Parts: sequence; C-alpha cells; structure tokens
Amino acid sequence: MKAKRLSFISAAFIAALCTTSYAYTVEGTVKDDQGQALKDVSVSLLKEGKTTKTDKDGKFKIHEDEKDTLEAISPAFRNQVGYISINNGILSYQSSSQPVQVKIFNSLGNQVFKKTLRGSGTYNLSKGLSAQGTYFAQATVGSAKQNFKFTTDGSYGSSFGSASASALMKDAQKDEAIRFIAEDYDTLTIPLGTLDTTLDVKLKKIEPPAPTFKFGYALKNEPTPSKGCGTNSTLKEVATKSGAKNYKMTSAGLNRDFWVSLPQNYDNKKPYKILFAMHCMGSNAEEFATMSGNQDHPSPYYGQQKLDKNNEFIFVSPHGDTDFMPWRTGDDKDHIFFGELLTLLEENYCIDTSRVFVTGFSFGAMVTNSLAQDFQDRIRAVAVFATADYNIYLPTNKGKPIAWMAVHGKNDGTCDYSRAKNSALKRILKNNGKADADGNFTDASSEVPKEVGGSGHLCYDFTTVDERFPVKFCSWNGQHQWTAYDSGNWQNTWVPEEVHKFFGQF
Repeated sequence: MKAKRLSFISAAFIAALCTTSYAYTVEGTVKDDQGQALKDVSVSLLKEGKTTKTDKDGKFKIHEDEKDTLEAISPAFRNQVGYISINNGILSYQSSSQPVQVKIFNSLGNQVFKKTLRGSGTYNLSKGLSAQGTYFAQATVGSAKQNFKFTTDGSYGSSFGSASASALMKDAQKDEAIRFIAEDYDTLTIPLGTLDTTLDVKLKKIEPPAPTFKFGYALKNEPTPSKGCGTNSTLKEVATKSGAKNYKMTSAGLNRDFWVSLPQNYDNKKPYKILFAMHCMGSNAEEFATMSGNQDHPSPYYGQQKLDKNNEFIFVSPHGDTDFMPWRTGDDKDHIFFGELLTLLEENYCIDTSRVFVTGFSFGAMVTNSLAQDFQDRIRAVAVFATADYNIYLPTNKGKPIAWMAVHGKNDGTCDYSRAKNSALKRILKNNGKADADGNFTDASSEVPKEVGGSGHLCYDFTTVDERFPVKFCSWNGQHQWTAYDSGNWQNTWVPEEVHKFFGQF
C-alpha cells in the first residue's frame, strides 16, 4: 500500500510540474541621502529587461508570472521522485532512492546552509540559522527543483505541493542586477542573487563640479590648506600675554615683531581662517592683541576674537615701524613685511590660504587699504575703518578685485569722509564689477552708495559688483572713531558684528 501511495503522489506532483507557474517580485523604496522619498526614479532589472518607476512615496515593484513546462521529465525520473512538503517551516520528505538536496540562501542570494537528506523524515529549516529574518530554500530531487520562502520564526511563504502555492520562485539569471537612475543623482547598480527580495535604497545627489574662475574662489569654497598643515610650528616665542604670543623677525632690513593668538584646541591638520589686525597711530601690536579695549582701541583684534565662537580663526597683530607713525609712507617695506609674514605663518600653522582677512582703523585702515591694492591674490577681504588715501605708501592697483568693506563717520575731521567715498571706494569698484563672458571683471564705479541721512548708520551693499567680491560701505553720523554706534556710547558699537558677518560669507 505504501509503495502505491508514493507512486500516486509522485505522479500527481509530476503532472503539476508540467504546467508549473514561475514568479518573482522585486520591490522596495528609494530615498535620497537625506531620507526623502524620490519619485519617478527609473528602476530596471537588467537581465529580465523589466523597468518601472517609483511612485510619490519612492516605492517600486517589479512582479512577473511566467509559465514553464517540464515535458522532458523521463518516466524513470517520475518513478523515483519522493514526497516533499512544508508545514510551519518543517520540511517533511520521503524519497524512494534519490536523496533530497536542501540549500538555504539569505535575502541577498548568498548560500548560508546546505544539507543532504535521505530516506524519510522531517527537518526544521531554521536549524543552524542564528539570525532571524527571511530566507529562501531550494529542495532538489534529481533534476527537479523546488524553491520556497520562509522566516526563522517558523512561518513560510510557499510549500511544495501546497494548494496555497500558486507559483514557484524563479531563479535569478547569472549576473542579474537592478539599476536605479534619477536625474541629479548618482546611478546605482546592485547585484541580485535572488528575484524575490525587498530593497531599501538611498541615492546620492550628484555634487556639481567646483566652478573654475579666471581669478578668485567661489563663495563657500573648500579650504585650501597651507604648507604648515600637519606640521608643528618652529617659531621661537619671545613673550606671552593674555593668550597671545609674541615673535620677532627681520624683513627688508628692519626688525619687526608680531603677536599671534591660536584658537582653542588648535589642530595642525585643520585649515583655519586668519585675520590680521593693523594697529592705529599712537598704539602698538601688543595692545591690539591683548588689551581689553577703549573707544579707539577695541581689542582683542577689533572685537573679532570675542565673536569667534566656533574657533575658526588664527589672529595676528603685526607691529608697525614705529608707534606714532606706524606704517611707512615712502616705500613698500610694509608690503614686503606683510608678504613675508603671511608666508612664514602659512609655513608654521595650518591656514586656509583662501580665507586671509585684514582689518584696521585710521592709520591701520590706510595700510589695510594699501595692501588691498597689491595683495588681491592672497587677501580674500578687508574691512577698513576711517581710511584715507594720504599719509601712506599707496601702490598702483593691480587691477584685480577684492572684497572690501568700509566704515566711516560723515563728520570725520581727521580722515576725510568724501575722499574715502570718492577715491578709495571708487578705486575698488573699478575692478569689482560682474565678470564678462571672458571672465574679466568690469567697472562698477558708477554705482553710488546710499548714505545715512540723520542719526544712526546705514550700510549699503553694492549691486553691480561680482557676488564673489562684495563691497559694503557703512556711513554713520559720527567723527573719527572706530567704534561707530547709533545710541549710548562706544560699548554699543555695531561694527564688530557687521564685520564678522561680512567675513563670514566667504
């Protein structure tokens, strides 16, 4: 009786195989690298030649039912096929002569288990699988194969010979892969070992190539590390006061010194911005690096160190030729000093060479504005407070743009306001106009700034300049004083915040 029962079931099974339906489902979700769902992403199964697109929720599904026939099965094979069934993840098997080969794969198609079963018995498919999840099993008797899905919690997706199993899982072709294509995103191709899987995919947005310019950098460009990045400073310190360190050097036959304040937790592998604070007449570099400040000498470093909450800056205060007349009027030795000092610092500290800034008041503003005519290729931006075009060495402008900000009192009786507006400002604007088709900068000097009419102040941002080289002109109803304010006294100055924002846009 048992032999007849086996023969009956085997024949029924083979009859079913003659019209077996194969199926596969590949589905999932596509998002960007910020976790937002991506719509209309093209999703293609390369070997199957099937394509779909994601919906508004980023979801996709490729499902296919295919008919196949097994007419080539021989009579001899029909008499040898045993009985195989699945119930709650337990494989039951009876084989007359040929063994049952069982292989288990994970959801990516990698084989994680293999076993040969002989005779009759049961086998728990979860045995030996340490991780919970969805798996695929393949049972083979001779040349006949059966695929089914199950999970390690004991459930199963289809069973051999079960009435609920309407289709068998189709094997993936060799080198099968799924490809995702979306405009403005990197194309992603994922190899598939199975055609029954769920994928959660993230596409990375294509970063546009960094723009190139005939001169200058893009706004918010990546840092450009100096030679000193990754090395330790060899500068010989002379003195330290209030966190600033004093050093000496010889330049153009003159003995010069300078003060340096490094950011907290300075890292010699991280490129830092650098700000030079040029002192005014009657003062010196040490005061601008260390003193608490007054209305003409707000320190340290014109109030910028206090605003550097993120420790992004190295601060430097160079000492002029003398205290009373600090910056030279008849030769370029201050320019030589600045160039050599900047090179020295770039060799000893990790500096972002594309973010070098200079600022100063009165005589310090004059030398700052003088450097702005000559160092456009090394200085990114300057801020001048009560500048003038006299009592200073002023080279012929190199004809290149530079970001420039000015603060000037309309009642300044020491450094003439109108001369700053109509001479110093216009010389900058002449080179800062928006670049033409050939990348050459145009003349923006015809634009006239709006000025404060009554009390308070007015900062005017020029509209005809190239956005990479902004120009800001701030007028206020005051005299020769760096700490411009609208009400109260010099402690209420708005200048440090405005300068901090101006430098922060690069």
